[in-house]
Amino acid sequence: MATVDPAARGGVARRARRAPALLPAPRFEERPILVYWEVTRACALACRHCRAEAIPKPTPGELDTVEGRRLLEMIAGFGRPLPRVVLTGGDPLERADLFELIATARELGLAVSLTPSVTPNLRAPVVSRLAAAGIDSIALSLDGSTAARHDAIRGIPGTFAATLEAARSVRSAGLGLQINTLVAEETVDDLPAIARLVAGLDIIRWSLFFLVPVGRGRLLQGLDSARAERVLRWLVDLSRTAPFAVKATEAMHVRRIAVQRLRRAGWTDEAIARTDLGRGFGINDGRGIVFVSAEGRVYPSGFLPLPVGDVRARDLVAIYREAELLRRLRNPDALTGKCGACEFRAVCGGSRARAYAATGDALAADPLCPYEPPAWRRRRRAA
Repeated sequence: MATVDPAARGGVARRARRAPALLPAPRFEERPILVYWEVTRACALACRHCRAEAIPKPTPGELDTVEGRRLLEMIAGFGRPLPRVVLTGGDPLERADLFELIATARELGLAVSLTPSVTPNLRAPVVSRLAAAGIDSIALSLDGSTAARHDAIRGIPGTFAATLEAARSVRSAGLGLQINTLVAEETVDDLPAIARLVAGLDIIRWSLFFLVPVGRGRLLQGLDSARAERVLRWLVDLSRTAPFAVKATEAMHVRRIAVQRLRRAGWTDEAIARTDLGRGFGINDGRGIVFVSAEGRVYPSGFLPLPVGDVRARDLVAIYREAELLRRLRNPDALTGKCGACEFRAVCGGSRARAYAATGDALAADPLCPYEPPAWRRRRRAA
């Protein structure tokens, strides 16, 4: 997030309010801001950390064209401000009716982003066609600063070079480019070099996905909490000078770190809330986002495998607003353990997906966050 320290604006220093919590975060009870639709699980790659455990061919039972159009109509049914639709997979380009679905989404007024795999399907003419169809941004994955590092994660030689070529095609077509990077023991030492690489790709956002052990990601090693904290501090510092926005996916406590560090630097709470990290305050699994699988099942996110409904049986709007698990996930006071006692729970809330993966309880504390809230320490002393 290339933001200017508010203390420098107009030459007037403004000290941060030392309030115990920030401005109230949105609760997202009526509508999400992002709907992720896994249009297919088919993909030609064999990535070592694939959440979807993608396979070469589409699975039986994937939503067909008519059902897909109906889903898009459901998404438009949330009303304004309309959610953004992120078409993901697998590889969305494996879907034969992809451009029909994009056309339907645009007719409904929905903004559409795409997360394609870098395969022979993704060539410059296809990128140009996507731009003409109304896609406004594309996310590509880059998990290493060199071919050896990236291709080892992706499982296909040549993917690194193809990704850089695809990135250039995306920007040449006038589309926004997001780069996604896995954060795990296998990639963490390479993050500074990846940051330098993506800085030259004219991206709008660098999104770092902190490993949650789901799908094939169970085979990789996540960071311990101390190292994750150091990485997140580095990301917050990077976000103040980088020419692109920075996002930490499934590491929501980057928001707590941002508040702590920016308050110490003299930022007001209002100014913190206006940063790119601040605009993500409150968003979490099932809270501001929802995920629809290729077969139409609805989940809080792609990393939290607890189904809350099926769009073949019930309207997505009703599922999002009324499913008991989603209602609980949207209530910060329903959290337990350290997360429930934390003064940052409304803006952070911890990764519900990681809490579930570690404990079987989606409302438990996120084990990746080492912070001990004062209320939690007092509770422990009293016990």
